Amino acid sequence: MKATPIDRRARRTAAAIFLALVVIYNANGREIGTVDSQPAKFTARELAVVGTLTLDRVVAERPGLAERPAFAKDRQGHVRSAYPLPPALIAAVPATVLHHSGLVDMDAPLAPNLVAKLTASLLTAAAVTLMFLAVRRLVRHSVALLTALAIGIGTNYWSVVSQTLWQHESVALGLALALWAWLRPLSEIRSRDLWLGGLGLALAGAARPQVAPLVAILLGWLGARVGVRKTIPPAAIMGLAALVSLVCNYVWFGHLLGAAPRLEAVHPETHGLEGTISTTPWVGALGLLISPSRGLLVFSPFVLVALAARRLPATTSGMFALRWLAAGIVVQFAVYAGYTVWWGGHTYGPRYTMDLIAPMAPAIALGLERAASVAWARIAVGLLLLWSIVVAGAGAFVYPNDAWNTSPAEVDRAHHRLWEVRDSQIPRVWRSGSSPQNFDLFSAEAVRRPAS
Repeated sequence: MKATPIDRRARRTAAAIFLALVVIYNANGREIGTVDSQPAKFTARELAVVGTLTLDRVVAERPGLAERPAFAKDRQGHVRSAYPLPPALIAAVPATVLHHSGLVDMDAPLAPNLVAKLTASLLTAAAVTLMFLAVRRLVRHSVALLTALAIGIGTNYWSVVSQTLWQHESVALGLALALWAWLRPLSEIRSRDLWLGGLGLALAGAARPQVAPLVAILLGWLGARVGVRKTIPPAAIMGLAALVSLVCNYVWFGHLLGAAPRLEAVHPETHGLEGTISTTPWVGALGLLISPSRGLLVFSPFVLVALAARRLPATTSGMFALRWLAAGIVVQFAVYAGYTVWWGGHTYGPRYTMDLIAPMAPAIALGLERAASVAWARIAVGLLLLWSIVVAGAGAFVYPNDAWNTSPAEVDRAHHRLWEVRDSQIPRVWRSGSSPQNFDLFSAEAVRRPAS
């Protein structure tokens, strides 16, 4: 079928969004990684170069990695990533292409960093592009474009999610794929859309099992709209992905949750906390929203516009069953609020709440549509969005040179620092210079080994 002018316009805009975000996300020329994100990039390299998922060779090259819980020994004595495999498997695709084409020497000092950054930026940009195409069915083209730009550069999609293989980039893509596939009138949901949405949720759940409640509710959202029978194919895809993950976990680590229990066991030593479930979830809830150094509403206050979507016309809300998305956001937020380490360890601003952005996109778009009709609301939203973009960009070019997570005390043990206002992370970043690692990935060390 020949595309209509509107379809062509949407495709051109989507392509422009994707390319612009890839450029923006890579403009700092470095991977912003922490300890937890490192096994994935090395697993991708090993899979591309020697065809293995083990990290024995990596640990032999860098013995210090063996001391990190993220590099776990399996029951056969091999070292593996303690985290789910999907991000590494996806990253292995560009790693394989770069390796076998000769464009990148995978033994170059920064080659794994390059693979991690390239993969994360491409997945995040694709996620935002899919959100644009999805919300365009709810709002005007210009508002859908503004929504995409706000999410893409006004949240930690820029300064965190797109910068390394955290798992969040895979969750963003998976949830955005499901949103794009299923956020459409019932008459337009075809078998292909059912399957694609199921693949998206399977990716999100397999990459980050913590989002299982959100994934389950989104599947329920589909079932409420199309019926149980049509929900079986995507549910089967999700079930198969979960089964494969559980089997691999058990075969390798002797536990259905893999090495996750080992990671949780380090809380007393690393975070000064006992257990995984918090006895004060209200503290986590407030922290996720308004902590000066971790609050979503502090770093990306423009998301408040989503509240305006509560006053939707009944026809819009009923047609797309948007209350299911709201329920998924609330339940997943409660899960993260109930986690003892709700601040997400060493990071820049909010990390866990980034998993809520994709299902929040329709509400953000509808809120922006409402705000566009009121002069004072346009000004207020514009100021909040400007703040959000400046804060996200600062993190991309400065963090972790601000050293906020470790100075004057280790935040994972000095938890009161999460509520410090004067020396919170944003003013610290603004007072700090740009990261000395900026633009490292544009150097020869990212693609070639040094000459002997």
